[in-house]
Amino acid sequence: MSDSSRVRSGSTLEIRDLHVAVEDKEILRGVNLTVRAGETHAIMGPNGSGKSTLAYAIAGHPKYTVTGGQVLLDGVDLLELSVDERARAGLFLAMQYPVEVPGVSVSNFLRSAVTSVRGEAPKLREFAKDLKAGMDALSIDAAFAQRNLNEGFSGGEKKRHEILQLELLKPKIAVLDETDSGLDVDALRVVSEGINRFRAAGETGVLLITHYTRILRYVKPDFVHVFAGGRIVEQGGHELADKLEAEGYEAYTKASV
Repeated sequence: MSDSSRVRSGSTLEIRDLHVAVEDKEILRGVNLTVRAGETHAIMGPNGSGKSTLAYAIAGHPKYTVTGGQVLLDGVDLLELSVDERARAGLFLAMQYPVEVPGVSVSNFLRSAVTSVRGEAPKLREFAKDLKAGMDALSIDAAFAQRNLNEGFSGGEKKRHEILQLELLKPKIAVLDETDSGLDVDALRVVSEGINRFRAAGETGVLLITHYTRILRYVKPDFVHVFAGGRIVEQGGHELADKLEAEGYEAYTKASV
């Protein structure tokens, strides 16, 4: 099976009136958003506005309780699926703070993840070739593959590994939660190039969550959505990100109180 046949073109993620609570405190208060294949959506907003809550609720983190709404991927409600079923359905989450997993090598983790998502193990030679190509493109040293997953990784190494997963798993919808966090200029450029390579095929929708505009200088979004008070309060094109950089979020946070 070729890589191109594994990705189903034309996928759509629909978030409908999503309400989410954490420990009985409502965080998301009616989010509506549609992300189609080939589109890149940036969600921006101050800390505490609900951006990461959206990402983790979509992915199925048990800390986040969905109290209303739907999250549909090609018509299937992801909220009715387990976390692993959501991944197999084509959803990918690059976490802001990836966890350390001692005793599990990067190579073994990635091959297990690919096997789980595809439903069959890739041929070892094919996987090794794809892994090397992905690592080379992200300027990752070959020895990285044998290191324990995220253990002792720098911020840049963790984020490059998240993009490496993205390229190997080839999801329908990729949710990238503050992928620019903790990156120096060189690492930001390499990670951004990885995102751009992946989205160039036009077969995956990308939801990019950030509160800084610097990554948007490298990864140009088609749509920008401003989050405040657990809702999308303004939407626009890339020019909206420029406005936010110049003016900040104060006007939105005041209006959402």
